[in-house]
Amino acid sequence: MLLNDTIYQKNKLFNVICILGGTFNPIHHGHLRLSIELYERLNLESVLLIPSAHPPHRAQPSVSSQRRLEMVQVAIAGVEGLSVDDRELRRQGPSYMIDTLKSLREDYPRNPLCLILGMDAFLGLPSWHEWKQLLTYAHFLIVRRPDTLLPEKNIMQDFFKAHQAASKEDLKKQIAGMIWMEEIPALNISATYIRRLIAVGKNPHYLLPPAVLDIINSHLMYR
Repeated sequence: MLLNDTIYQKNKLFNVICILGGTFNPIHHGHLRLSIELYERLNLESVLLIPSAHPPHRAQPSVSSQRRLEMVQVAIAGVEGLSVDDRELRRQGPSYMIDTLKSLREDYPRNPLCLILGMDAFLGLPSWHEWKQLLTYAHFLIVRRPDTLLPEKNIMQDFFKAHQAASKEDLKKQIAGMIWMEEIPALNISATYIRRLIAVGKNPHYLLPPAVLDIINSHLMYR
């Protein structure tokens, strides 16, 4: 699909679907609150949480794909606008985002797709597989903290300016190809911190949903 083929009349477009990828090892309130904030602010069709099976930029998760999928499922059960997608867990080989977006585009040919990226992830895109092709299949939604800005002298600053949307509403006018930056106050929670707490016998309550903690405890994970 060529980018020139992605522009349609606005009244023929469906709502935006956002994609949040990650190992979710474990999923926590930081992931969930971010998803809800974006779902409501941008009036999205949905946010798809996509657990990575074989992340190419980090070590293999210490917990099985099936268990991480189960934790996401119980975390978002009954939450409007959030759903889990297991396509990367069903695919062999490294979990390259370009392959995921191509697959999603086949399933959602008319919906604008929006890949959610933190600032660090956006700045690190040049290390991703076929990274310049990602905008052919989706928009980028960069989430930044109030005290975080793009570096002035950086290759990604120029890339951002070249593709920057004039407003968030522009994301609905074509199905891919633009970049929007949204300021979101971050919950300072990390999966690494949660795993470390559990490993030393500390209490991780209120950092993640009780149903997720129940799974962790019942399977003695992260000990």
